[in-house]
Amino acid sequence: MKKALLLPTLLLLPLLLSACGEKAEKPEAKAPADPMLVSATPDLARRLRTAVVGEAPVSETLRVAGQIDFDENRVARIGATVTGRVSAMPGQIGAQVGRGAVLAQITSTDLTTQQLAYVRARSAYELNRRNAERARTLFAADVISAAELQKRESEYSVSSAEMRAAADQLRLLGLSHSALGSLGRGTVNSVSQVTATMSGVIVERHLALGQVVQPSDQLFVVADLSKVWAVAQVPEQQVHLVKPGETVTIEVPALEDEKRTGKLVFIGHTVDPKTRTVLIRTELDNSKGDLKPMMLATMLVQGQAQPRLVVPASAVVRENNADHVFVSEGGGRYRLRAVTLGHEEAGKRAVQSGLKAGETIVVDGGFHLNTERNRQATEG
Repeated sequence: MKKALLLPTLLLLPLLLSACGEKAEKPEAKAPADPMLVSATPDLARRLRTAVVGEAPVSETLRVAGQIDFDENRVARIGATVTGRVSAMPGQIGAQVGRGAVLAQITSTDLTTQQLAYVRARSAYELNRRNAERARTLFAADVISAAELQKRESEYSVSSAEMRAAADQLRLLGLSHSALGSLGRGTVNSVSQVTATMSGVIVERHLALGQVVQPSDQLFVVADLSKVWAVAQVPEQQVHLVKPGETVTIEVPALEDEKRTGKLVFIGHTVDPKTRTVLIRTELDNSKGDLKPMMLATMLVQGQAQPRLVVPASAVVRENNADHVFVSEGGGRYRLRAVTLGHEEAGKRAVQSGLKAGETIVVDGGFHLNTERNRQATEG
């Protein structure tokens, strides 16, 4: 009977031992390591310096794209004063001209007609003036009546007004005082001159020889480039950051990002409904002439200081082309955390997101700590 019971037991024993062996050989599952967490070795911990995140006055720099432009107070748009055909145009693009310089000549039949009208009005004036003087003499000698004298003086007054009106019309057509004097001697000139109304550089020319032009046409643009504007469009949400008189730094890529400094002299009073931006402007000295209108530029406006959370620039660790800092979790452990920061100002960067006041971060030694984090992550 005992032998009958022992036999099944002996047959089951290998199976039980095999099952126990399989359970013993199976490894326990481990929790995956956090790749953003690092434990500092004692030697590394001694090289780290930490600080508590706090507030400090930060003057935020607003960076906006802009361009160099003409100083509109130093630009003259010049047209013809008569309708006629262009017979000469000595004014050339890029030429430096002075006030009164002849830019073009226009032959005009309208000018000739108006000059003849002036000559007739002047002749009638002289005739009626002499008639009125003679009438006064005859009236004093009791030769003519008072009614006749009044008639002569009335004719003289009318002709005087007509001559003045004809002279004014010629002045509107661009005739000078000396040219009017020549007309008094019977000299009629059908050529009108287009002259520069200010000193500067000819930056535009819109005419050709033989072209018929009218007073409404813009023929030349003359600009004084000794001073220019830098203009930019600020998004309406950021307009509150800029105030007139604030310091502006202008970077011009065409001049190898050379920096110019000026003051903010104008902030627009309206918002562009299409771009939702507001115009800002500063004035720059251009005595060297190296700033050219329409050059691209970047305007950096220094805003007023505001209390903001800040971190030292030395605390920032670049990882995957983004800004990070190491936040202490106690016990010699530090977590690499992504943050959004402003531009560096005086060795500090304003925190836009990712950190809270009172948190402790590594401000010195973050590079070595990140190297240790990568090593620990690689070794599992």
